[in-house]
Amino acid sequence: MEIDSLREGFDRVAEKRALSSAKALEAVDHLVNEVEQAIVKLQMMNTDSTGNVDHTTILAELKAKLNEMALLNQLEGSQKELNVALSKYLKLLEKSFNPDISKAYRNVDFEVHTVNNIIANHFYRQGLFDLGDMFLRECGESGGQSLKLPFQEMYGILEAMKVRNLEPALSWAANNHDQLLQNGSMLEFKLYQLQFVEILSKGSRDGAREEAIQYARTHLVPFASVHKEEFQKLMACILWVGRLDQSPYSELMSSAHWDKLAEELTHQFCSLLGQSRESPLSVAVSAGFQGLPTLLKLMQVMAAKKQEWQVMKQLPVPIDIGPEFQYHSVFVCPVLREQSTEENPPMRMPCGHVVSKQSIMKLSKSSSRPFKCPYCPSEAVASHCKQLHF
Repeated sequence: MEIDSLREGFDRVAEKRALSSAKALEAVDHLVNEVEQAIVKLQMMNTDSTGNVDHTTILAELKAKLNEMALLNQLEGSQKELNVALSKYLKLLEKSFNPDISKAYRNVDFEVHTVNNIIANHFYRQGLFDLGDMFLRECGESGGQSLKLPFQEMYGILEAMKVRNLEPALSWAANNHDQLLQNGSMLEFKLYQLQFVEILSKGSRDGAREEAIQYARTHLVPFASVHKEEFQKLMACILWVGRLDQSPYSELMSSAHWDKLAEELTHQFCSLLGQSRESPLSVAVSAGFQGLPTLLKLMQVMAAKKQEWQVMKQLPVPIDIGPEFQYHSVFVCPVLREQSTEENPPMRMPCGHVVSKQSIMKLSKSSSRPFKCPYCPSEAVASHCKQLHF
């Protein structure tokens, strides 16, 4: 990808800059060393009564040594190499980043209010509440409180977790018990488990044991049938109260559990708000950044052919934006070379090969007439083909 060549070019410039800087410092050190030696000689001459050497001779020797060192030539060489690398990198940037990207997107009438809310929502979910408020105020938008309040609650919980305070998180999980279960999340149990471990690891031996047992009866027993193995392990931890870090279960004290739970809580919090795990704005910008070079090249090719790509229903080239941005499967019929739709879904033949419904209709010409699979010698009948759901 182009981003790799940009990274390599940047690394070359950084390497040349470091080399140039090192040579410059070395040259300066040599210069300072020669000057200091000359100063010492001048000071010694002032205390020498014989007067065998005068100032002129010492300064002439210093000048000769500096000329012999040719410090400027050394600096010019390394600086030239840096300039060449920097010049090549600038050309690479100009080639990779076309300043005019207006032709790489379709002319769509955006709903300004919706776009403003998406941007403000991005700021709020990043915890940048003052920035989100300022943005909405300058846009003249209202209703920012409804966007901000849920994320203020979320960040309040996360900040409390940073100082090992699980009460706000436990309260939120208890209030959303049913929804978390519907999502198949173990978050509430994991929070109780973490609090149980904290009681065992911080309390005095006798007091902590009693407190842990009572806590387990109240909060962990309701989950025992579902999380039997984890529950048994936690009960065994009671035997190691006050010295859990020396037990076979010391891994439960790892700070990594706090980080994972904070991430899981963020995910579930956003899910219950009906929002994705990642910021939609961040995902859209990142995916657009990866797909933009291909769109710009396509724009240039189509312009040279005097064709308008924006009127096409399907792009003539694939846009590689990486698997992290692929949220659902896309099937392209290998026969018609068209992407499947609800009206033209993928169909699996008895032999296992998959083509679109329209391909099967064209191949069979009727529901009862056998036709040959385009990829193997097997024959099939349209009525025996099954629709696939993605």
